[in-house]
Parts: sequence; C-alpha cells; structure tokens
Amino acid sequence: MAGKPEPTQIIACPNGPLLVRGEMDLTTPDGEPIERTRKTVALCRCGVSAIKPFCDGTHKAIGFKAP
Repeated sequence: MAGKPEPTQIIACPNGPLLVRGEMDLTTPDGEPIERTRKTVALCRCGVSAIKPFCDGTHKAIGFKAP
C-alpha cells in the first residue's frame, strides 16, 4: 500500500527561485506536461533562466532582488 502523498509546498527563496516540493504536475502554457525528475524543483522567478521553467542560477548574475 502506498503512503499518503506529501502535501505540496512552495517556498519563495529570497532573491532566488521558487522551491516546489511534493505532489504536483508541471505543464507548459499550452498544457503540455513537463517531466519532473526530482521531488523538489527550483522554478525561475527572475525570467532570465536558459532552462525555464527551471532555475539555472542566472538570478545571481543579474542581481535579481525579491523578498
């Protein structure tokens, strides 16, 4: 028997990405599924990542600021 699924958590890292943990589906704006290979993913908040929707660390290089 499978255990109870983890609740989904979204954590906004100061000046960084959104960390998403738990059960959820990621899709493109057109509704196409985006494969998740990890339980925790970092999603871009600065808009400059080369691997959107995922974070590639570019926020550090451009000095992105957000609470």
